[in-house]
Parts: sequence; structure tokens; C-alpha cells
Amino acid sequence: MGTEARECVPEQPVRRRWARGREWGPLTALTVGVLVGAGLWLAGRRAAADWLWAAATVAALAPAAWSTLRRLWHRQFGVDVIAVLALAGALVVREYLAGAVIALMLATGRALEAYAQRRATRDLRALLERAPRSARRRRPGGGIETVPLDRVAVGDRLVVGPGDVVPVDGTVEEAATLDESVVTGESQLVARAAGEPVASGVVNAGAGFGLRATKSAAASTYAGIVRLAEEATAHKAPMVRMADRYAAAFVPFTLVVAGLGWLLSGEFVRAVAVLVVATPCPLLLATPIAIVSGLSRAARRGVLVRDGGSLELLGRARTLLVDKTGTLTAGRPRAAETVVAPGGDRDEVLRLAASVEQLSPHVLAAALVRQARDRGLPLAEPTGVTEEPGRGVSGRIDGRLVRVGQLDGELPQWAAGAAERAELAGRSVVWVSDERGPLGAILLEDPVRPDARRTVRRLREAGLTRLVMVTGDRQATAEQVARAVGVDDLLARCSPQEKADRVRQEAERAVTVMVGDGVNDAPALAEAHVGVAMGATGATASAGVADAVLTVDRLDRLADAVEIARHARRIATQSAVVGMGLAVAAMLVAAAGKLPPVAGAFLQEGIDVVVILNALRALGGGLRRRDVPAATGELLDRYAGEHGGIRDVLADLRDTADLVATHPDSPDCVPALREVHRRLVGQVLPHEAAEEQHLYPALAGPLGGDEATSTMSRGHVEIRRLVDGIGGHLAQAGAGPPRPDQVTDLLATLYGLDAVLRLHLAQEEEDYFSLRD
Repeated sequence: MGTEARECVPEQPVRRRWARGREWGPLTALTVGVLVGAGLWLAGRRAAADWLWAAATVAALAPAAWSTLRRLWHRQFGVDVIAVLALAGALVVREYLAGAVIALMLATGRALEAYAQRRATRDLRALLERAPRSARRRRPGGGIETVPLDRVAVGDRLVVGPGDVVPVDGTVEEAATLDESVVTGESQLVARAAGEPVASGVVNAGAGFGLRATKSAAASTYAGIVRLAEEATAHKAPMVRMADRYAAAFVPFTLVVAGLGWLLSGEFVRAVAVLVVATPCPLLLATPIAIVSGLSRAARRGVLVRDGGSLELLGRARTLLVDKTGTLTAGRPRAAETVVAPGGDRDEVLRLAASVEQLSPHVLAAALVRQARDRGLPLAEPTGVTEEPGRGVSGRIDGRLVRVGQLDGELPQWAAGAAERAELAGRSVVWVSDERGPLGAILLEDPVRPDARRTVRRLREAGLTRLVMVTGDRQATAEQVARAVGVDDLLARCSPQEKADRVRQEAERAVTVMVGDGVNDAPALAEAHVGVAMGATGATASAGVADAVLTVDRLDRLADAVEIARHARRIATQSAVVGMGLAVAAMLVAAAGKLPPVAGAFLQEGIDVVVILNALRALGGGLRRRDVPAATGELLDRYAGEHGGIRDVLADLRDTADLVATHPDSPDCVPALREVHRRLVGQVLPHEAAEEQHLYPALAGPLGGDEATSTMSRGHVEIRRLVDGIGGHLAQAGAGPPRPDQVTDLLATLYGLDAVLRLHLAQEEEDYFSLRD
């Protein structure tokens, strides 16, 4: 954070003390007035006591009456008129103590509301207070200057010191350690390597580092979050004035009860007593406290909701429409499999492709380069690089011409098989070839998020009854994803306008939520009752029209937000119903002459305090998710990281199975079998055994018992059996190729192990690894 931001920090405690003084000052003055009046009354100076209590009543009546008149002038009729009538009635019947207690009650309610709202919105305020106002920029000729944030331009080289807030979106120029909790809700420190993107608003938790700006301050991630936070703190929840919607019935009911009490008894004081206990503070105060508390909790979970109205609608939602790419799927392709020509080297094919693609801006190129670097492959600098739009990239690597992209002409048998496999799996194919022909094929996929299916289940448990996936992707690929995550319906190959039309149709039948991440989702988000943008992916256009933004790239936080919204709405309604129910009961007792105005005022004060404290329960509870201990989380991270290596073994396993199926007599067959068996025994089985010994017992607590992991343990047994089966066939084959009578069972074992192991990894990632925050 720059110097300008730091200079503002000392002012914050001063402003907070001033705000607290304004909140609690009237309550303190009224409390002193009531107590002094009580002392005067006990001392026999009753006239002075009545004068002091009357002054307190007038002090509360004047602003309340002015506010009510202004609302009536604007044709807004609310139940706060009851408070005005109660104060005026107390003065008319000279129940000055009752009037003073009513005034004290209103001041107490306002102070408690201000306190609760300040506590509930402290996470949103923290976002606003942490917003950087300046940045350190490197001068072209050397040195560092501090400049206002709005003067930072794309391409500027900045310096982020220890403890500073990253001022704009950019890429780090050297390794950095960051605290992203304010933006994403993630508590662990994150390490970013040179060249990786960093969002503004995160905090530098390590040594200083260089940052190259990729967006201006206004277009950066944190600026959008701050705008949402400002709107969230500026808007009142709809239930703040929920009482107004019932004013047409409640105010006449109150006046009828008060009038009957007066008419039947002839005592106007009974009407005043009814008005005193009818003051609807539970609706005016308790319900907005619950809603604002929900806003705060959602922000802590990485979901910024624009206002209380959006949160309240989220709590009533029944239909969810969700875009596929970037929402149910990761949104960026990854190399799922590399298929090579007979005798080829998988790592070499990937290295050549990534080396050529280093200079390409295409998203598929970035996926290849990222995959190669993750595998630790040394990339060479390409020369003579040319790119033909729609066809691919070519360049020389170590003097060798390499082409990456589409492939012309008739495909060899192995390549045709790879193309068919990609088509069946809904994957894209990038061909790698040289002057002699194709060297291999890299199959790219946009993987389903590991937490997607679990999130869908949680959303159903939270009350969403209809889930629809909308996507511009082809039907076959969309159907695969829809089956994987468990949605009710899908709309494939749809344009942005068709998405918006479908959202509009669904919104006519039920309260509807739309989730998307791209610019093309913005029209659909605007049509939904609640539009939710995946803001962590940088979708600034969709975030601009959304009612809520996920600031962390995790879909399960949407389920958290829905559960929080329902919990807050339930408590808000409960506070209103219980508080008003008690008030109506007290009104009937007062009309019968059994509750004088003074006692009624104290009773109403007690009711208000009870329902406001109940509303504060919205700050906790309501989440179905299970938090895992820190030690268990570390185990999940460790074993999740090992899955990449196991998928490499799976690729070798599939290649070996294909070799046995097509050329069982090849001299390469047995060496390939022995190599894959060696990797299975040396890498896969130790991983499964370690999970069984360390991870699964640690998960018993969060998952509710050992039975939750019993089926996965059975999977380990089956994997061990199939690996042992491969070893048995190798022992029988000896040094020669597999006997003809062995081939059928050997193929069943190889392909069976491939299927079981893939399913096992997917289940672990969905059921266990998605528990990790």
C-alpha cells in the first residue's frame, strides 16, 4: 500500500469513535434523563420528574413525527406512525414516564441496530479501508516514484513492498508469497512464481517483488469488489421496511384494538397502552440485522452480495441456471492425454509442442506450455515461428521444423484411433508433427470442477429444486458434463440471447439464480432474479451486472451463500413473527386494562432486546459444509498433488494395453509391460497404501465415521488385485511375449485397472479433495 493509503489509517479510529458517539449518545442521554427523573420522583419532587420525562418524550417525538410526515408526503405509509401515536398519546394522558420509556426503547433499538450493523458489515468495511490509493512505480531511467493509483497504466512496472496491498491486477516478476484471504476467503498463504497472474487487493506476505500491471486500477479485480462492497453497505435490506408492507393491515388492527379498549372501558389510557406495546421494533430493527449479518457471512466465504434484497432473493431461490465453461468446468483447457506414434516418446512430443507454442497468445498454447512446465520439461527457444490462423503454429526447435495444430492428409492407424478416442471423450486434438509426419497427438479437455457434483448436491439440499446447464458448447460434450454433475436439464449450442431468453422463461415460474463467468453471460445474469458472476476469473463485464460475485474460484462457495441466505432469512422471519406475536398478545392484555402504559413500555423494551439478540444468530450457523482440521487439510493437499503423477502412469498403462491388443508378439510388448508394472508397484500402490494408513482415518471425523471411506478402501483392494494380476502374467510369460491364451485375460486386467483407477481418482477428488478450503 502506498504512502497515501497509510496516511489515512490514523483517521479511521477517530471516525469510528465519532460514529459510536452518535450511535450511543442519544441512548446515554435518555437513560440518564429517565434515571434522574426516577431519583427526583423518589425524592418527592414529582413535578420535576414529570417535566424531565416529558422533555425526553418530546425529544423523541419531534424527529419521529418529522420523519413520518416526510414519508406521508411522499405517499409512503408505514407502521412507524404507531410509535408517533404512542409518544403523543403518552403526553396527552400525562403518562410521562411511559413516554420516556418509549423514547428510551426507540433509542435502544437504534443503538443496537447500529452496533449490529457495524459488526455485521465489518468485513465489507475492511475491504473499503484496505483499498490502496497509491502505488510505487519504477521510473524508466531508474528509481522508484509514488504515484496516485489512477495514474498506473497497463505495462507499468511496479514494486510491492512487504505488507503492501497489490494495487492493480498484474503478473509477478519474481516469486512472491501472498495472503489472498481478503479477496478469496482462503486462509493459507499462496506462493506465486514469476510470470503468474496476481489479482489486486491481495497482501504481500513475504519479501518485496516486482509487478507488471496488466490492467488499470479502475478495471482491476479489487476495484470491482470495492464497488460491490460500497453498494452492499449503502443499500438497506428489503425487510428493513418489511413492516411497511403490513402497515395496511397492522396499523388499522392496532387502532381498532386501541379504540375498542377505549370504547368499552371509557379509559383513553388503555388506547395509549395498546399503542405503546404495538411499536413494531422487531420488524424495523431485528429483521435487517439478520439480513446484514448474512451479507457479512457471505463476504467472509468469498461471496460479495450487492445488497440485502439480493440476499433475501437468494434465500428464496428455487431454480438455478449455470453456464458450463468456467463455472461447472475449470474454464481453461488442460492436456488430458498425449498419444504418440509407435516408438515415440510422450515427454518429447509435449516438449516440442510447448517449445513452439511459447510465443503464441492462444489459450490452447498456454495450456501446453503450462503442462510442460508442470512436468519439469526443459523448453527450447523456437526460431522462425509462423502462425497460420485456424491451422496452427510452426517453428524450428534445435534445427528441427515442428508443426503444432491441424493435420492434413490421411491419418495413420494410430492417429485415426487417437482422433476417434478424442471424439468419443469430447476432447480437442492438437497434432504435433515434423518433416516426416505426425509425431503425436495431445488431447485437451476442459475438466469438470472436482467440487461441481458435491456443490450440486448441496444446492439441492438447500432448497433449489431445478438445476439447468446452459452452454454454447456442442450437445455431446454438454451431455457428458450434465451427467457428471447431475443437473436436471441442459441447453446446448445456445447464443447469449438464447441464454437470456431461457433465464427469462425460468424466472417467470420461480425465483431464479443464474451463474456465469464470461462477457457473453452478462445478458443472462441481468435477466435473473439473482445473477452471480465468477469474478475470480476476471469476468469484469459479467460482474458489472451481477447481484453477487464469487471472489474465489470455487463453485462450492455458491452453495455456502445459498445456505447462509436461507439461514439469515429464516432468522429474520422468526424474529419478526415471534416479536410481533408477543406484541399482539401484549396489545390484547393492554386493551383489557391489565397492562398500564409504563409496564407496557418496559415489556416492549424487553421484547425488542430479545428479538434483536435472536437476529444476531444469523452471524453463525446454517452451513452444512464440514470444515476439516488443518492437519487433515495438509494431507488432502499432499495426496491431491500426487494424482498428477498417477495420471501419467495411467497414460503409460493405456498405451501398454493398446500395444498388447494390437501387437502382442512385438518385442516391445513385454518391456512395456514390465515398465508399467514397475511404475504401478513403485508409485501407485505406495500412494494407495499411504492414503489408507494416513488420509482415510483423518477423514473419519469430518465425514462422520469410517464407513464414509469404506467403499474407497475396497477400491484400493481391487487396484492391488489387478496390479498383482499383471505381475502374475509377466511371471508366466517369462522373457518371451505373452502366450495367446494369456492375452485375453491380460487385456481385461489392463483395461480394467485403467477404468478402476480413473474412477477411483475421480471419486477421491470429488468426495474428499473438494473438502479442502
